[in-house]
Amino acid sequence: MRQRHRLWTDDDGSATIAAALAIAGLAALLLMVIYLGAAVLARHRAQHAADLAALAGAIAAVHGAANPCARARSIAAAQDGAPQVQRCTLDGQDLLVAVTVRVRLGAWGASEASAHARAGPAE
Repeated sequence: MRQRHRLWTDDDGSATIAAALAIAGLAALLLMVIYLGAAVLARHRAQHAADLAALAGAIAAVHGAANPCARARSIAAAQDGAPQVQRCTLDGQDLLVAVTVRVRLGAWGASEASAHARAGPAE
């Protein structure tokens, strides 16, 4: 009976278990930070691609191009992250562009980061 009682009160190896749990927790936290960083990076890529596409399309529109959205799509496609122009419309002399960038979030699957931009001549 005394030996069984000793097993419950003996703390040999408890530091190893605590350290293993702490390392697992830190690894999970690091993984979440990496995926959050990937999502933020995708959002920034989408915004940059939308801004550049809107500017390029607006310049093309001001210079009399028949299809300024074609120029916007070609500029967006040349950016990192494979951005896709989802919507491109001409509103007067302003060009409105909506862009999405696909981002993989590991076990949470894949999602899309989106951004909108508007460009045109100054008043």
